[in-house]
Amino acid sequence: MLSRRELFRWRLIGPSGEPVKCASGLPVGVTTDVESERIALSGGAVPDAAIVCAGEGVERFCTSSVMSLFRLYARRGATLFGVNTGTWLLARSGLLDGIRCTIHWRKAAALSEKFEGLLTETALFVRHDPFVTCSGGFAAFDMMIDTIEREFGHDLARTVCRYVATDNARDGTASLATPASLRLAGTSAKLIGAIRLMEGNLEQPLPLNRIADMVGTSRRQLERLFHDYLSTTPCRHYLNLRLSRARQLLDCTELRILEIAIACGFESSSHFSKTFREHFGEAPNSIRIVARNKWLDRSYPGNGPSQRIAV
Repeated sequence: MLSRRELFRWRLIGPSGEPVKCASGLPVGVTTDVESERIALSGGAVPDAAIVCAGEGVERFCTSSVMSLFRLYARRGATLFGVNTGTWLLARSGLLDGIRCTIHWRKAAALSEKFEGLLTETALFVRHDPFVTCSGGFAAFDMMIDTIEREFGHDLARTVCRYVATDNARDGTASLATPASLRLAGTSAKLIGAIRLMEGNLEQPLPLNRIADMVGTSRRQLERLFHDYLSTTPCRHYLNLRLSRARQLLDCTELRILEIAIACGFESSSHFSKTFREHFGEAPNSIRIVARNKWLDRSYPGNGPSQRIAV
């Protein structure tokens, strides 16, 4: 409408020809199913791009037919997009080894532990041809505005932004990791740098003195910055990051407790379990049991087949 000509054409593909329910239960009609799409691809009907969209419980959709379809897209030269946890499906297909990518923050720790060959980043969206991945939510809008700008120019991208009542889209390299309380004018760059060093070194925690040296300040000054901006200490913040990652791994992976402890910088499962219980008020095993039951219980609201593939 804004360009006065057709710039994109798309079709929707689901696991079957039936409407796909998103996590909220709303049905989305599809054009065709995975097997019919595979046959069409084999016959030469290759799209310019395939956008893989998925939500919670993405592991349930890692079927051989879906994996085969993604590999066929790649062999035929289509650009592959991963939205939200769609990145997980692309990684499970073996297509992202050595590729820079991103995923929804809640799944980021599990992705890094499950697929060692990936170069996972905490960004809104990442382009590493022929793949584009984004963290989902509003980041999908940012990614597609960037796509419009690349294909049809800055003016049209700006016009689309104005039409949907936003000034502009965010840069894909913007980090998801910076706490909301730090996204304020005047925040210390040294504090943000220290936090990002912590986030990048959870498995082998860095000594606080080394972090201070790496951001160009003293330990005492770093402690003062954490107190002034976050009302906590650097050591406490670092521990909170490690425990938050541990909880994500308990929720989203089948890793053993010892493996999670090591991945989060703890020397033993007993030390990890004690610290985790003191922080969350529950033992790691209790969290794991709840997570398993949630995804096994089909009556759970988030268990509708939310995965869908848009081409």
